[in-house]
Amino acid sequence: MALEIEKKFLVDGDFKSETTQSIRIVQGYLSSSPERTVRVRIWNNKAFLTIKGKPNETGMSRYEWEKEIPQKEALELLKLCEPGVINKTRYIIPAKENLAFEVDEFHDENEGLLMAEIELPQEDFPFEKPGWLGKEVTNDIRYYNSYLAKHPFSTW
Repeated sequence: MALEIEKKFLVDGDFKSETTQSIRIVQGYLSSSPERTVRVRIWNNKAFLTIKGKPNETGMSRYEWEKEIPQKEALELLKLCEPGVINKTRYIIPAKENLAFEVDEFHDENEGLLMAEIELPQEDFPFEKPGWLGKEVTNDIRYYNSYLAKHPFSTW
């Protein structure tokens, strides 16, 4: 299993001019337990099954296992998911040190939410924050996609 280390931020400004790629994502949760989440994701024309462990105390690190699966199987698994589907467009923005920000523009019931994340090689790894990066929400469970699927941003 790989260790995922990431920081999450709200977006407060124009980021789209720095974007190099955009991806449409639809995802559902077979399990949204705080101890583990099991996610089905369709990413453009690819599909993945992902299992994530419980975050550590900082909220930055957790175990992640991901496997590409046939898109047809992902569509079938989405039918088995818990209520609430995440629909978003992800924008990729390169950063220094071979890092990248991923900015998610949420749609449907989470419309209006813009959130950025950056995966880091270690928790204390320094990185430059662009001007459009807003408040850090790394350890706020309301901004986990598994939470947003059940408690959409439009209901806050």
